[in-house]
Amino acid sequence: MSVAETFYDVIRRQGITRRSFTKFCSLTAASMGLGATGAANVANALETKPRVPVIWMHGLECTCCSESFIRSAHPLVKDVVLSMISLDYDDTIMAAAGHQADAILKETREKYKGQYILAVEGNPPLNEDGMFCIDGGRPFVEKLKEMAADASAIIAWGACASWGCVQAAKPNPTQATPIDKVITNKPIIKVPGCPPIAEVMTGVVTFITTFGRLPELDRQGRPQMFYSQRIHDKCYRRPHFDAGQFVEQWDDQNAREGKCLYKMGCKGPTTYNACSTVRWNNGVSFPIQSGHGCIGCSEDGFWDKGPFYERLSNINHFGVESNADKIGLTAAAVVGVGIAAHAAVTALGRVTVKHDDKAPPKA
Repeated sequence: MSVAETFYDVIRRQGITRRSFTKFCSLTAASMGLGATGAANVANALETKPRVPVIWMHGLECTCCSESFIRSAHPLVKDVVLSMISLDYDDTIMAAAGHQADAILKETREKYKGQYILAVEGNPPLNEDGMFCIDGGRPFVEKLKEMAADASAIIAWGACASWGCVQAAKPNPTQATPIDKVITNKPIIKVPGCPPIAEVMTGVVTFITTFGRLPELDRQGRPQMFYSQRIHDKCYRRPHFDAGQFVEQWDDQNAREGKCLYKMGCKGPTTYNACSTVRWNNGVSFPIQSGHGCIGCSEDGFWDKGPFYERLSNINHFGVESNADKIGLTAAAVVGVGIAAHAAVTALGRVTVKHDDKAPPKA
């Protein structure tokens, strides 16, 4: 199949109708928050631009990013892999293996030099010359540098590639290292999470395919359209946080009533991700909705920031409900003092008037 084919060429050949294509573009644009003209821009790009060659490599990781990716609903991963991009190499899902797989990797690098996207899941360990992760008889770090040299850009999938994750947690005996610490001369987009949300992953791929560039990134290299807000900002339990209504222990009455999980260690107030808006499993739920606090898996070094169930110590809340009685009593006391003072002044005035009435007339 020629890479010169566009996404629209491929789906038309598969018998997909124009109406279905338009609906797909609308859903995709909405998932990326592209606004009113987003669907038209997506449609135009997918009709005119050739599919992007992608090389997907695996270092130290558990494959949870791939597991998440294949569960995307908007767009469906089959549309991404079979139509939107040309996934030329992914040793986890490709049919070829061993020397055949290595041959495909070399062929793609030479044929699409400077044109392909290098997607990396996992990270390279640097200790012992990279011998803790061997890929095809060679240290993964060597293959990573080799393939990155001719890539147009790099996507760091998940917390492993973005920050190092559990492999880089203290004491880090293998010296597992984030991608951007090894590859310093290429644009890198970090899509952290353990794993990232499926629609976030496919949304990033769709954006690059549509506009031919990386999305706007925050100062840590993450796409702003998915990582610009804290989970806390859009959490449906936020009103309970502001009111000082917290779960104190698992399965207490507040837990049954869906109160805030902050005291149970929820890291939502310090975690930037789209979990509370995009959610998981086709938008069905996310950890906090399922009764478990956020563990902050999209943030740097989350494995080394204390126990998952330890309360954050530097987050202030309003405590409106818990303080209402105190506020009310204080207000009542102030009002009471005012009333008493007013009564005292009035009484004094009356006494003065009566005293003046009994006094002898002035000459």
